[in-house]
Amino acid sequence: MPSSSPTSLAVSDAITHYRQMRELTYDELAYVLEAAGHPLSADAITQMESRELDVTVDDLMALAYVLGTTPTALLTHIPIDMPCAEGPLATALPADVGQDELCAWMEGRTELDHQSRVQWCEDRISRLRVLSTHHEEQLQGAYAEIRELGELADREADSAPVQALHTRIRDGEYVLNQVDLALALAEQQLDGLRENTR
Repeated sequence: MPSSSPTSLAVSDAITHYRQMRELTYDELAYVLEAAGHPLSADAITQMESRELDVTVDDLMALAYVLGTTPTALLTHIPIDMPCAEGPLATALPADVGQDELCAWMEGRTELDHQSRVQWCEDRISRLRVLSTHHEEQLQGAYAEIRELGELADREADSAPVQALHTRIRDGEYVLNQVDLALALAEQQLDGLRENTR
């Protein structure tokens, strides 16, 4: 029976993701692993991807190496078809630990005790506010450029410079929206952490 733990799901999906991204068949990945000194059969890799076979720590290290990624990337991978996480991203961790915080913890850049988590959220909010301000200024600059062009922007709508400006605006609006969403979620997480201290 396939494992349903969040870490097993992350690793199995990550192996599939990176193998397909590198355009490797199961047999090709098995060959590369054997050449690296960690033989695994194509069947074993298939079973790992379907979570029918547990991935050992040695497997994890070898797979990360031959797939050109890191163990942290495999362990913190979020499957694209994963439903909204109602539980933790990794086995036994608090449910509100996000991917960035999980990576930072795995890399030794933060701890997961309450005070460290509050500090992590405060720092993240501070960084996101700076980023939001930066993107807002960039977007306002692009809006100003399009206003300065006035009717010329309408007449020359198909020209490369005007198209590039519209692309800059569209991309800027998207990025700003994503940053503001991340900021709202970080503020919500911080509120939740602070509520837990009361």
